[in-house]
Amino acid sequence: MFRRPALPPFPVGGLLVGGAARDVLRGVTPRDFDWAVPDPRNAAQVLAAQRQGSAFRLDLQRGYWRVHLAEGEQHDFVPLPADVTADLLRRDFTVNAMALTGDGRLLDPAGGQRDLKARRLRMVSASNLPADPLRAWRAARFATTLNFTLELETERVARQVAQEVAAGTLPMPAWERVRDEMQALLAHQDAAPGVQRLEDLGLLALTLPELREGQGVGHGGFHHLDVYAHNLEALHQLLARTPDAPLPLRWATLLHDVGKPRTQARDPDTGRLTFHGHDKVGAAMTGAMLERLKLSSADTRHAAKLVAAHMVPLPATPQEARRFVHRRRDLLPDLLRLMLADREAARGPQSTPASRHAYALGLERVLEALEEQPERSPPPLLSGREIMALLHLPPGPRVGVAARQLAEAAALREVTTPDEARAYLLAWQSADTG
Repeated sequence: MFRRPALPPFPVGGLLVGGAARDVLRGVTPRDFDWAVPDPRNAAQVLAAQRQGSAFRLDLQRGYWRVHLAEGEQHDFVPLPADVTADLLRRDFTVNAMALTGDGRLLDPAGGQRDLKARRLRMVSASNLPADPLRAWRAARFATTLNFTLELETERVARQVAQEVAAGTLPMPAWERVRDEMQALLAHQDAAPGVQRLEDLGLLALTLPELREGQGVGHGGFHHLDVYAHNLEALHQLLARTPDAPLPLRWATLLHDVGKPRTQARDPDTGRLTFHGHDKVGAAMTGAMLERLKLSSADTRHAAKLVAAHMVPLPATPQEARRFVHRRRDLLPDLLRLMLADREAARGPQSTPASRHAYALGLERVLEALEEQPERSPPPLLSGREIMALLHLPPGPRVGVAARQLAEAAALREVTTPDEARAYLLAWQSADTG
């Protein structure tokens, strides 16, 4: 059915196992190789020497080793089990419970090759999923990323695992492990259906309960979906236009309206629902959710800042576009991609071709301004000392405010020389204190 890709030489006495064997049988060259070998340390050091990689001990007690090679290729080496069949039968899904030998033989005690050909995700046994509750999340991830049908009994057991975790009869997996599953799911082109699959299995309530608060919350106007479905549709729209979108942008798009349910109110005069401040509330919620999932602080901050800024008005003139770029350069172009995905995910009564065209023009103005302005700000026209002397200011926050005002004026081409900068700051100070 599949043509096997070329593989690197097998380590002496080694087996290619798990997901790496599965991918080879699918005709896909793995990026991550998992080897079971008699001597993990020796196998890792030999490979590192042969291919100029770096080998290091991954787990001292269990004797696991890892090798990083060029272009992101990774090889993990674990001790060869005394009973290979028993080890494979302890794994999560049949398609991951296979191994290949160096002479091309397939070890398949659970019938994984049959399920692979049927594009079916089936658990090895009903006891293996609750043995490690994270495997329920892996069911959602593999069904999405492999585009496999989740076998009905496996789906039932995964849902039961979610219920038992929620009830406290099974432990919640470590957040770092849940994060890795979520990141792998979000990295896929079908991330939006994957999030819905988590919901169908009862896992979203354990992972991102705040996202579920939008279910059944309508917001009318430009929108045709409830808040929850709109968030998922925006992620779908983002990935349809930007398949290589970085993960923080994917998170921000999925969560961009997460603050709406907590800010909804009804205008006493018009009777319309309002969500004033949902961008700021949503940014705080996004930060808390991603911190809980143990994302890096840099990715968490970037995603939260994108959510906070996604409602900023688009510029109507080139000058406004230059100001937009100057004030939000650290968020561009991600912010524009989020804003476009948000708009394209809204097809309510107010979302007309004319409104979408006007929105597109605003985006184009920002893109043009982004191309005009250098990535790095030019050197300041006046130093901090010069600003203090000119405005008779002592060291303090006021000097920083003046410097930022001048930097923006320079970015907008309102001043281009030190003399113009001095005149600008004097006028600014007079107006500010007058």
